[in-house]
This record gives sequence, C-alpha cells and structure tokens, in this order.
Amino acid sequence: MESSSLTARQLYAAIKANPTRKRFGFGNKPALINIDLQKAYTCVGEFATAYETDPRQLEYVNALAAEFRAKNFPVVWTYVAYMASGEDCGVWGTRTDTPDSLQNIKVGSRRAEFDDRLDIDHERDIIINKRMASVFFETNLGSVFNFHGVDTVVVTGGSTSGCVRATVVDSLSRSFRVIVPEECVADKHEAPHFSNLYDMAIKYADVLSVEETLAQLSVLAPSAGARR
Repeated sequence: MESSSLTARQLYAAIKANPTRKRFGFGNKPALINIDLQKAYTCVGEFATAYETDPRQLEYVNALAAEFRAKNFPVVWTYVAYMASGEDCGVWGTRTDTPDSLQNIKVGSRRAEFDDRLDIDHERDIIINKRMASVFFETNLGSVFNFHGVDTVVVTGGSTSGCVRATVVDSLSRSFRVIVPEECVADKHEAPHFSNLYDMAIKYADVLSVEETLAQLSVLAPSAGARR
C-alpha cells in the first residue's frame, strides 16, 4: 500500500489534472439517475442528516434534467422511505433507532419528500422508492433501462460515498457507461466525498464537470423513444 501526505481533495485534484485512464465516454442513449435528493438529505439546518457540497447542486441537476427531457432521454429520481414499522429496512435499520435514523424515514413523511427546488415532471419522469444503497437493488430499473435501450447513465445526488457510489458500481457492473458530474454529487464530509470521486474516476466512471456533461449531451441525437 502506498502512503501519502496528500488529503483526499489533493489526491482527487491530482488525478483530475493528470488522468491515468481513458474515458468511457457517452454512448447513444443516456439516462439520468438523481439519487435521494429528498429533504432528509438536502434541507441543511432542518435535518441532522442533510448536507451540502456545492450550493448550486440542485440548480445543476435541474439543468441536466431539462436537457435529458429535451432529448427524450429517461430521467430517474430516487428516494428512500420505509413503512411505519421500519421492517422493510432490513438489517441496515438495526444499527440505530433515533428520529434521525435511516429506518425512520417514513413513507409520506417530510424527510421522504423531494426537495421543493427540484423540477420534477411527475407525468414523465421515473420515480423509484429504493430501500438499499444502489438504485438497482431489487427495483425494476434494469428492465426499464433495457426497454428504453439505455447504454449510459449520468448519476447525481447523494451521498458520494454511499448511494451514489453504490449505484455507480452497479451501473458499471451492468455494462453501462457511467458519468458523474462533479458539482452534482454531495456528501456529509469532505474526505469521503473527494476520496470516492478519486476512486470512481480511476475505476468506475468519467467524473466530469457539469458544464462538460451538458456539452457532451448537446451533441447527441434526440431519442425516438423507448423500443417498442
């Protein structure tokens, strides 16, 4: 194991300035996955579980969602919420039982609501209640993406070290090209945020600026829709 005096932020900055891996790039049909941009994690000052990395994160996510819809590409929003008893949280919910605990994000509660600043098309966008870290775990997202002919996923949301990373790894494991717009992901603490950006950039994803992500989207041909 190598040792280093560099911080996680510095390690990420170094790999960003001098990439060591070729990019996966975009395919022909991307989908946008927005992970858990719900009040439990976005309303800083109201909930102890909330965090903010880039203050414009939700603005950037909205811009991406608008571009995806304009190209007729799928837009997915996920949220975490559990039944009143918390029984569907599984062993993950056994670690703590406080008002801030994961298992106590109840279906229909304020903590489960999407942030009011988000532009969500409830007629068209795909909304998934996920119960574990990866959005692919025991949901129908894989079959939905197969139906739409998706070959690339752009992942935003939180947390960088948790549900974002789990979804990124599962996406690559399913042979999707993976893009992570840096300003669109967030975490509670700096070290896990930058260490996971570093790790994903080396192994699992193209970590790009939101500006470059939008630029690459702009040159893609619009989709004719799902395969029928």
